[in-house]
Amino acid sequence: MTEPLIVTLLLQAEAQARFDRLRAEHFPRERNHLAAHVTLFHALPGEERPAVEAALDRAAARPPFDVAVTGLQLLGRGVAYRLASPELAALHAGLAAELGPWLTPQDRQRLSPHVTVQNKVEPAVARGLRDRLAASFAPYEVPARGLGLWRYLGGPWEPLGEHPFAGSAG
Repeated sequence: MTEPLIVTLLLQAEAQARFDRLRAEHFPRERNHLAAHVTLFHALPGEERPAVEAALDRAAARPPFDVAVTGLQLLGRGVAYRLASPELAALHAGLAAELGPWLTPQDRQRLSPHVTVQNKVEPAVARGLRDRLAASFAPYEVPARGLGLWRYLGGPWEPLGEHPFAGSAG
């Protein structure tokens, strides 16, 4: 059996670095195996990699766009930044239609884009971080630069490729 594939939205380097710093600061070190990420699809069949890559190439043949960082979200045992973008919603819907036969129940749900900066902590710790971050939060936008494909390795992810948006600069 081939390991599942994960599809993410790739963010411009400065925005990625900011989320990575927050994740490194607030995520339990022993559980922080990944860079900050925006997951679009969690578990596509690994044996369908060529078809998934072709779908990502087609989806990435569009201009880059901005994604709004709209607020903070309590995850129960963690904290995430909520994201919103009509372009992202449309991109996700198009990919979901194309990849439909392979989507798990989780990936069939409505997209709720976010970047998790803390998880696997006590609920009180998560509430405290959310409150601290929310105290100085103002909505802003981050540039999206493409789509990433990863192989799930039971914790860590193996990068398989990037599919930059047309005209995107990292």
